[in-house]
Parts: sequence; C-alpha cells; structure tokens
Amino acid sequence: MTTITCKIPENLDAQLESLARSQRVSKSTIFREALELHLKRRRKVSTPRAFDLVKSLCGALHGPSDLSTNPRHLEGLGA
Repeated sequence: MTTITCKIPENLDAQLESLARSQRVSKSTIFREALELHLKRRRKVSTPRAFDLVKSLCGALHGPSDLSTNPRHLEGLGA
C-alpha cells in the first residue's frame, strides 16, 4: 500500500480522530473510505448517460410520427 502525506486543519483532524475513535478504526481507514466514496461519486458524474450521447439526434429523423401505433407500419414484424 502506498503512503501519502496530507495536511489538514486542526478542526478537521479533531473530527477525524473522534470518528475513528467512535468506530474503533484508524484515521487512515476513515480517510481511505471517504476518498474512495468521493472518487466513486465523481466517476458517476462524469459518465455520460445514453440520452446525453444521442440527444442531438432527437427530432432529426423525418417520417411518420405513428410508427409504433399504426398497425400498417408493423406488418411483417415479429412473424
């Protein structure tokens, strides 16, 4: 495991110490879990949704607007 050094304000260290003591784990464990959670959330935010990838295409096709409801357009499908 790699070791890093991080400077934090005294009040944040006190909160970290208190939480670690109450959960009976090390401050490093709390810090690792918080960092993993933060990175996981950032990854989710940066991952585009399928709609985001195709939204510029919405409305770009011209044709009948009733393809899914008009039986005439469904002839020969699924048979």
